[in-house]
Amino acid sequence: MKTADIFEFFRRLAEANPSPETELEYGNVYQLLVAVTLSAQATDVGVNKATRKLFANVKTPQDMLDLGEEGLKQHIKTIGLFNSKARNVMAMAEILVEKYGGEVPADRDLLTELPGVGRKTANVVMNCAFGAETFAVDTHIFRVGNRTGLAKGKTPLAVEKGLERHVPQPFRVGAHHWLILHGRYVCKARTPECWHCGVVDLCSFKGKVLEKGPSRRKRSRQRPP
Repeated sequence: MKTADIFEFFRRLAEANPSPETELEYGNVYQLLVAVTLSAQATDVGVNKATRKLFANVKTPQDMLDLGEEGLKQHIKTIGLFNSKARNVMAMAEILVEKYGGEVPADRDLLTELPGVGRKTANVVMNCAFGAETFAVDTHIFRVGNRTGLAKGKTPLAVEKGLERHVPQPFRVGAHHWLILHGRYVCKARTPECWHCGVVDLCSFKGKVLEKGPSRRKRSRQRPP
């Protein structure tokens, strides 16, 4: 994608959604860290359902320690991999209390040293909590980056590095959110909904779906026996 097209790409996304935010629900930086950690291989909707009651009582790492691992599991048992996630969240809380006085460090490298926190999670926290120009490449951003030609790469890190090189100001802080939302609601995995995409003319994807057709389920029903 050409430099001028990249600027126009984000300009349109920004015009449609001037203040993009994560769809995870949280009240402070610690709750954000926990929510993002729990969201690995899970949907934001599922995480929000699990954390609403949890976050009503757990607002700090010490609160989490007081709740205990079994108590945490009762809140998050509807989330995939909840046993391992519970262990990581408890270990994380212990480190935050003992090493950082209960505060979440505003440093990506320090965040990735915490149990259960990978580069993607750290990038989300740095961006959402501290306003850093980071690009958390999940499955949506990986797909959008490659499909559109915005930032092609065979690995999430390669796409992240491409975004770091190509995303211009003043869109760098919000880019992560625009791309996730675009991938979640428009540039979908199975069938990209190009017929209502605001940046379709800038995209280099050759398999554009420019007309809304019957769903896969409807098509299958139409097949002869």
